[in-house]
Amino acid sequence: MKKLMTVTVLALGAMTAGTAFASDDARCNAPMAEWQPREALQEQLEGKGWEVRQIKTEDGCYEAYAIDDQGKRVEAYFDPKTLEMVRQGRGDRD
Repeated sequence: MKKLMTVTVLALGAMTAGTAFASDDARCNAPMAEWQPREALQEQLEGKGWEVRQIKTEDGCYEAYAIDDQGKRVEAYFDPKTLEMVRQGRGDRD
């Protein structure tokens, strides 16, 4: 019985941790009817001096691959409703 309880507690802990992680990462959850067009994001980024290589949809966000105004490759995620950046990383694509 003690073993079963330990396994149950560990399983519940793993499920809770997974749920917390997923909710932290789910920053883009606007209904598609409220999304702005990709072109609006591209115009916004180009206005900041970025050279946009590609914009695609990933996990409910717009994912942009670009060269920023400092000449660095960027992979950034944007809320498709507000076009606010929700996270940024190093771009590994051209």
